[in-house]
Amino acid sequence: MSLLSLEGLTVDLPTPRGNLRAVDGVDLALAAGQTLGIVGESGCGKTMLSRAILQLLPKRARVGGRVMFEGQDISKLRPDALRRLRGPALAVVFQDPMTSLNPVLTIGTQLVETLQAHLAVDGREAVRRGVELLAAVGIPAPEQRMGQYPHQLSGGMRQRVAIAIALSCEPRLLIADEPTTALDVTVQAQILDLLARETRRRHMAMILITHDLGVVAGRTDEVAVMYAGRIVERAPTRALFHGPRMPYTEALLAAIPKLDSAPHTRLPTIEGRPPDPTRRMPGCAFAPRCRYAEGDCVVGKPGLGPVDAGHEFACWHPR
Repeated sequence: MSLLSLEGLTVDLPTPRGNLRAVDGVDLALAAGQTLGIVGESGCGKTMLSRAILQLLPKRARVGGRVMFEGQDISKLRPDALRRLRGPALAVVFQDPMTSLNPVLTIGTQLVETLQAHLAVDGREAVRRGVELLAAVGIPAPEQRMGQYPHQLSGGMRQRVAIAIALSCEPRLLIADEPTTALDVTVQAQILDLLARETRRRHMAMILITHDLGVVAGRTDEVAVMYAGRIVERAPTRALFHGPRMPYTEALLAAIPKLDSAPHTRLPTIEGRPPDPTRRMPGCAFAPRCRYAEGDCVVGKPGLGPVDAGHEFACWHPR
């Protein structure tokens, strides 16, 4: 049985311009201990997908399909049951630690509150575990940091604290939503290596959400590429990088800078703009920007398939 299974998941948001389909019929399965990367440009539905899994959607959002976690449909759980699930089972690291951490509470208070809310530990034990967690995520002088506030730490340190809080209750699934967006390149690598090390050590499943294919290379077991709310390609990481089938994936890979390129080499870009999510298209959403598009691409929407050694893609004319 899969740890997490999404079955025809849709998320609709009412807007002044009409209904916005943020997530459009996503099917996914994730096994225990597996790391899945979800990539795509801004606005493709990555974050809304993660919030649907966590049941942290806006109140007016309409959700269809099922989100199955360890065999139970969590979309039908009561709020108190969801609170018990988040932390010990499901945890999240958001992209901006300055807004995900409480600015008026010390780091220690936020760690201790999380531990005491979900685990039967007293204050002294919670403080001891908090210090151990900060040390485990590479924060120097953890005892001193327990008494500091988020604004007293650097961006990289704040993200490490957010990771420590997420890992504090030993979750079985961690969702990292663009955890390195606001960090410089050196700190990005440290945070990604930290997440990879902790998932291996704890045998924890992880969903790593990013717009950068370079982030998922070498750090995930599989990659799912999203476009206009749908998954358009999914494959083992190595297979996706060596042989992308969907033209959108091919274009994303072509836009990655290469070390052996001559100086000032112009990077290929994807012409056009993403589709308006309030206007449903009958055909492939990528067709207006695809150089391989033909007549059938604008008439019918391709499904995700066929399956070839775990490689799925949604395209009438795969590469």
